[in-house]
Amino acid sequence: MKPVFVINGFLESGKTEFINYTIAQPYFQTKGRTLLIVCEEGEVEYSKELLFKSKTDLVVIEDREDFTPDKLKAYEKEFSPERIIIEWNGMWNYKEIKLPFGWSIEQQITTIDASTFVNYYTNMRSLLAEMVRNSEMIIFNRCDDRMEELPNYKRNIKAVNPTADIIFEGKDGEITTIFEDDLPFDLNAPVIELDEKGYGIWYIDSLDNVDRYVGKTISFTAMCLIPPEFPKGYFIPGRMAMTCCADDMAFLGFACKYDKADTLSDRQWIKITARVDKEYFEDYQGEGPVLKALSVENASRPKNEVISFN
Repeated sequence: MKPVFVINGFLESGKTEFINYTIAQPYFQTKGRTLLIVCEEGEVEYSKELLFKSKTDLVVIEDREDFTPDKLKAYEKEFSPERIIIEWNGMWNYKEIKLPFGWSIEQQITTIDASTFVNYYTNMRSLLAEMVRNSEMIIFNRCDDRMEELPNYKRNIKAVNPTADIIFEGKDGEITTIFEDDLPFDLNAPVIELDEKGYGIWYIDSLDNVDRYVGKTISFTAMCLIPPEFPKGYFIPGRMAMTCCADDMAFLGFACKYDKADTLSDRQWIKITARVDKEYFEDYQGEGPVLKALSVENASRPKNEVISFN
């Protein structure tokens, strides 16, 4: 199989800078040649010297109609690469990408210009969602003037791809300590009451900072999800969330241990108070947040069944 590395992002989001940096690293100087397929040319160019040194052959595909398995296979035959890097055009819908037989996507990375993120998120949300949905890494660059907005940017991305590694970079390098506050609830309250906005933020934050909540008691209105494959005594309380558009929704919830779980019905509405723990759970394929129900009561269907990250 030919390993393929896809670099996503809108024009001037930093794709070329990222690829230039990558192929210049010593660890990239491996055997065999690299085929770099560029689908969008911005202001930053590739150095001919660097391409030669890194044994990289560059081809440009300007028209979406020319990005076909047959065309790509012809390039493979011409250059005989050991690996392929694709600089994808951000205006082409990523879900329509088609690769030749024998090509396998090894990694997908999306670059985002923080200074223009709101504009693209507002006006081209579906395209952006397809970029980040299966990306292992999301790199926000040019973040220096957007520090206050970064927590919200992270939640927007995590709503679409909860498992992505998100990196924020400024002029002095990676930005790391920015999410310790900006929570719309009191972490020190005896019971943390989560409204619709608070639930979405708590869910996303728990994916990255579960230790912040271990031992805390939370309370929220939830829909019951009872997967048939779940062990006895467990269910999932959560909420449906609109992650990018009305046609793209996901159920956000964590496993919950409850000794009367068999009395609940799928899609039943409840008011749950639970303690947050961290433990191994098979569906997580590792450790993650697991709730321990302290009380479960019937609840009315909320006015807004679907929460939003807008």
